[in-house]
Amino acid sequence: MMLKKEWLEQGFINEPVEEDIDLKAEIRRMCKEKNAIVLAHYYTHGEIQEISDFVGDSLALAQQAAQTDASIIVMCGVHFMAETDKILCPDKLVLVPDLNAGCSLADSCKAEDLRKFKAEHPDYKVVSYVNTTAAVKALTDIVVTSGNAKKVIDSFPEDEKLIFGPDYNLGSYINSITGREMMLWNGGCHVHERFSVAEIVKLKKDNPGALVLAHPECKAPVLAMADVVGSTAVLLKYTISHPEEKYIVATEAGILHEMRRNSPQTTFIPVPPEVSENSLGCHCNECQYMKMNTLLKVYNCLKYEWPTVDIDEEIRRQAVKPIEKMLKLS
Repeated sequence: MMLKKEWLEQGFINEPVEEDIDLKAEIRRMCKEKNAIVLAHYYTHGEIQEISDFVGDSLALAQQAAQTDASIIVMCGVHFMAETDKILCPDKLVLVPDLNAGCSLADSCKAEDLRKFKAEHPDYKVVSYVNTTAAVKALTDIVVTSGNAKKVIDSFPEDEKLIFGPDYNLGSYINSITGREMMLWNGGCHVHERFSVAEIVKLKKDNPGALVLAHPECKAPVLAMADVVGSTAVLLKYTISHPEEKYIVATEAGILHEMRRNSPQTTFIPVPPEVSENSLGCHCNECQYMKMNTLLKVYNCLKYEWPTVDIDEEIRRQAVKPIEKMLKLS
């Protein structure tokens, strides 16, 4: 199938469709016709979550990819998530709605830099957050997510020398609750690092009794103010179990769609970034990469079966090992 040059250059297909076409219905029709599955992260637009076969955090998405019988996986999230799907499912066609949907955290750790760092610390095992490229995973001993990081770290002997990367905040939090002294890579998520402590103080004053939920990628001062710290899945589960509460939420605002869907009677208040209005024109804290996933892009990528995610086979063979170790522990 010949694709237009401008589509190849921009990393997604921008072909317009007729105004009366029902994109959601057409996406579901093509999924059935092509034996495709749509996976979406909690941080994508609500309408993307609504047309997906499964919505979850990084761990759950990896587990779904590993066990699906579908021939095609459409990964609505960011690029490293699609790479993880391809690592686990080399014989499946893995599509992304937009190749430009990257990750600031994954970008903060380059494979060549980690390779050099490992050579300087030969006695250390490398624990990498799932928010990394396939090339970094290939240099890793075991992968973790925010949901299973403590369990994975606890599986190592207490005197094991560990390098944890690339998220400094998550690594620091795990050190604090395990008593470890892991060597931490100095990387971070551009969304979770910009939550405003001052705004949390104000929101707590304006909403007495509201509980603060925070993702462990947040900075330590934010985590110190939280009543519950956990992955998106952990935070969601807590709100479902305690729907009578009011919540101030310090993680990417896309999770509010699923929280409100499960607990419509509950009040959820997003914590804004330090600059109250970000580039997306809202007063919440959103990831512009996650929001690159749109219904039109999902429709076109299914229609044309592009953009695809492919990985060098030698890198894939090395990268799958630490992911499989994680999945066994999870």
